[in-house]
Amino acid sequence: MRSLPYFCRGQVVRGFGRGSKELGIPTANFPESVVDNLPADISTGIYYGWARVDNGDIHKMVMSIGWNPYYKNTKKSMETHVIHKFKEDFYGQTLSVAMVGYIRPERGFESLDELIAAIHSDIEEANMKLDLPEHLKLKKNNFFKTAVLTTPNQILNGHRL
Repeated sequence: MRSLPYFCRGQVVRGFGRGSKELGIPTANFPESVVDNLPADISTGIYYGWARVDNGDIHKMVMSIGWNPYYKNTKKSMETHVIHKFKEDFYGQTLSVAMVGYIRPERGFESLDELIAAIHSDIEEANMKLDLPEHLKLKKNNFFKTAVLTTPNQILNGHRL
């Protein structure tokens, strides 16, 4: 995927409400405008990288892009699990992510337990890969120096947010 690393930023919106409640793995969702403007070579699947909420610390993340076959979604989504325990929700805040690598394609699962196990495996893989020097350096990218949207029509990676 020649678009990686891919940087994007948007306001956290309410998703399907399954991450924290059903899966025990909270996710932050991007608005449709960010999802709809992904480059064509960013296929559906599981990615890893770095994330920052507003002007907070930069943390490892894992992200699902797609239709979540287990749930048979009809709307494509970008759901980011920031690998950090936050004290509260951050709906409405700015999420900045650098997608640096691809883990696997999205796929269906026979059970909720199988899905949860796969997500935990994805998180473990992201944790290991992000410790590699070529990925650690992206944590210090200038993109994260200004984490809050500066204008409503800010352009990033060639598209408006």
